[in-house]
Amino acid sequence: MSTRSAAAVARSARAERVLTGGAGVLAILLGVGALVLGSGWLGAGRAARPVLDPMIRDWLLAHRPWVLGVGIALGLLVLVLGLRWVVRSLRPETRPDLRLDGFGPSRVTITSGAFAEAVRADAARVDGVSRAHARLVGSVERPALRLSLWLAEGTDVRAVWQQLDQTVLSRARACLGVETLPTAVRLELDSARRQRVR
Repeated sequence: MSTRSAAAVARSARAERVLTGGAGVLAILLGVGALVLGSGWLGAGRAARPVLDPMIRDWLLAHRPWVLGVGIALGLLVLVLGLRWVVRSLRPETRPDLRLDGFGPSRVTITSGAFAEAVRADAARVDGVSRAHARLVGSVERPALRLSLWLAEGTDVRAVWQQLDQTVLSRARACLGVETLPTAVRLELDSARRQRVR
């Protein structure tokens, strides 16, 4: 599956995984280093010495203003990067507005909500579909579509799929002027209507 098609299925968590994995690997390396140093594998004398070498400590104390400035700057940088990571992780998924042909004031823009509602209404008219829900995701350059369909009991899924591809999705691609529109289709069996027992 290409990365463009994967955008239709779910929001990418690649950046979060890379950052979390990198932080985990760094923590493991620091732990292994402390274990090796404390076990005396680098020499019995080295294990008995303080973690911060006295020569390094003396140099840091001699250049205290510079060390404090660099430490504060690094701390603020880590804080900003961490807050940015949290905001990016919690940010809602983008729903791009689509810009069609034209320039300046004559350019036509279709909002993501209007496009998704048109696709939803089109999909709801397919034989055997009782309810439909559509959402446009991705970016302006690479839009993708998520479509959820609830099928009535006894519906021929193959017929629904063919009609969906030949009418609904082909019209959506023609509207956007693209040859491919990555689409994730979720099919569910609609719950049967309850009947009162008399």
